Amino acid sequence: MTGAATLDPITLEILHNGLRSITDEMWTALRRSAYSTNIKERHDHSTAIIDTRGRLVAQSEYSLPTHLGAIIGATESLLQKYALKDLEEGDVIICNDPHVAGGTHLPDVNVIVPVFVEGGILAFACTIAHHADIGGMSPGSMDACMTEIFQEGLRIPVMKLFNRGQMNEELMDLILLNVRVSDERRGDYFAQIAACNLGQRRLHELTDRYGVSTVLSAFDEIIERTTIRMRRGIETIPNGSYSFDDEMDDDGLGTFDIKIKVRIEVDGDKIHVDFTGTDPQVKGNINAPYNSTHAAVSYVLKAVVDPEIPNNHGVRSAIRVTMPPGTIGNAVFPGAVASRNHFAQRLVDVVLGALAGAVPHAVTAASNGANTSVSLLGISNTGEQYVYFETIGGGVGGRYAKDGKDAVQVHITNTANSPVEAFEMEYPLMIEEYGLVEDSGGAGRHRGGLGIRRVYRPIDHVASFNAVGERFRHQPWGLDQGRSGRSGQFVMVNDDGTRTKLPGKVATQELRPNQRLVVESPGAGGYGPTSERDHAALEEDRASEKCTDEYLQLHYGI
Repeated sequence: MTGAATLDPITLEILHNGLRSITDEMWTALRRSAYSTNIKERHDHSTAIIDTRGRLVAQSEYSLPTHLGAIIGATESLLQKYALKDLEEGDVIICNDPHVAGGTHLPDVNVIVPVFVEGGILAFACTIAHHADIGGMSPGSMDACMTEIFQEGLRIPVMKLFNRGQMNEELMDLILLNVRVSDERRGDYFAQIAACNLGQRRLHELTDRYGVSTVLSAFDEIIERTTIRMRRGIETIPNGSYSFDDEMDDDGLGTFDIKIKVRIEVDGDKIHVDFTGTDPQVKGNINAPYNSTHAAVSYVLKAVVDPEIPNNHGVRSAIRVTMPPGTIGNAVFPGAVASRNHFAQRLVDVVLGALAGAVPHAVTAASNGANTSVSLLGISNTGEQYVYFETIGGGVGGRYAKDGKDAVQVHITNTANSPVEAFEMEYPLMIEEYGLVEDSGGAGRHRGGLGIRRVYRPIDHVASFNAVGERFRHQPWGLDQGRSGRSGQFVMVNDDGTRTKLPGKVATQELRPNQRLVVESPGAGGYGPTSERDHAALEEDRASEKCTDEYLQLHYGI
């Protein structure tokens, strides 16, 4: 199927908005029909339309930037395995493996439906969702002790879950046999399929109205115009070479101070982001596949040069990224990658740090630089097993002209808050405290954002948990004389008052009813000299109790 002539601007804009509306509607349908709290409350899912050349045409505005790489990689793997003529109406493709199926980690499962129009494939309706468990050696499939992909859960290559509209019952049985809380997993899979089918119907309606050739022409022009706009944005960065280094805390298995190095070369409308010199992949599971790395770089450059650029393949095609194979940002088989978002979040900070010398007004100081995660598993007094997984936000780095935001998901993981009411209604667990970590934002002309404190306790049963954090040793740095933000921490507190500070990567262990797990996510760095902070802002810091008198005295002398 081929496109027609160049479209007029009005028709193109209508079609572009129509395609984005389809992905938004798919995203909402998936959220509303999902079974798991991680999807229906935390919104850890994305939806997209990809063309038959494997190019991202439209992605829901609510989607996660980190999912961009996985959706593209999965579709590329599909096209490598199947010729278009081998796909039929009613087929549903499923996959998740980062080493053979283009994924980024196993809990993120891709479901892809080819959309047939007039006897040929117009595009693919795609969904990706983070499943609260995908099997493996630990509940939640995110344990810090996992050292290879085999331990992390069920690996699904590119396969047909439905063939001509008929479900492969044996494949579904195999998938559900290898995961915890299989009824919840099954419900989430069918929610993904339903969202893809909705996207398929809406694309049929679009082609019925405008014709196949016009819609295909829109695909090409949307991507081409985005590429042009992205390159124009790159031209606003002064030509030159910009470098930065940072270190991750550890991999949880004995490797500390893992270095990330970047050199960014800008020449007119061309940009090369080169991570040569970054440390080799590690034994622990904070490694990332290349698709995850490229998605993070695409996100941060889009945010810096033109945040209003649409999310499609044009952003990716305007950027050259080098991450040598076998490094922590381009893990090779059988590297463990479950917690790859910790690396991806830090990579964003590293690129911002490099660009601070070129476009200081467009970057932030270091944000919380983590994807602080907690998984809880138990059996309630009714005999039912549960698995709960969530990631916890933190501080956003101070900005050139504004404070950083407090207690939000940053950069590539824009998932939502998990409400205490929904959490306690669905699980035999209690949130005893949920609030800001005072004094955790770095001081400066503009303060860094504050981290989050969240305290868990099991009710009438012994639960188990594992947790993974970053910036628990290395503080989020400030810019232009701004001070560093506070590191995060995990603490176990017994009812007798004894406290045990846990490492930043916690392998699965028990949590009893007489114990509380205290999670404090990192804050963020400040921007600019502390002497330039506005007096009214300091008074607001004090009145809001975000900053104590001791903090204000130490950093501002008041």
